[in-house]
Amino acid sequence: MIGQEIENLIRTISRLPGLGSRSARRIALFLVKNRNSQIETLVSALKEVQEKVKICPVCGNYDTLDPCSICSDNRRDEKTICIVQDVADLWAMERTSAFKGKYHVLGGVLSALDGIGPEDLGLDKLLQRVQSNNIEEIVLALPATVDGQTTSHYIAEIMRETGAKVSSLAHGVPVGGELDYLDDGTIQTALKARYTL
Repeated sequence: MIGQEIENLIRTISRLPGLGSRSARRIALFLVKNRNSQIETLVSALKEVQEKVKICPVCGNYDTLDPCSICSDNRRDEKTICIVQDVADLWAMERTSAFKGKYHVLGGVLSALDGIGPEDLGLDKLLQRVQSNNIEEIVLALPATVDGQTTSHYIAEIMRETGAKVSSLAHGVPVGGELDYLDDGTIQTALKARYTL
């Protein structure tokens, strides 16, 4: 029905997160229809990312600078580090403009089922960073999953010897959330984290 080249394009696009075969077909069709204006721009942007973007050796963020623009920014709080699972989580935190410290990207969470241990997350490097920079507060912004919470508890335990305060993001009812639509675990967590008005 369609050429092998277009099938290859659809298959490649469908491997991207959040895109199924139908979305991939729509994107491929758009690119084919607009190939004179869109494909070259897309290829150029992808090549530029491939050639220029690096992993920050300090925090694990993606940037063209080394260290990244967040680590290089002397207006940020040098004594506070927010620990996140992935770069996507760092970007989500930055979208809010609420956190003014530095970051540390783990690249995953502890998982016995997946065979991911502390050495796979570079927790020794994190401990060294906290100690050598006299970090005062560590904010754990890890997922509210069993593995995420296990990782949070493990990090809190190994950070005890540093004297840094360890805090965690609050979990519970989201802004605009209705109780009827929330799962039991979220409601239980919200009840435990309730505060006085």
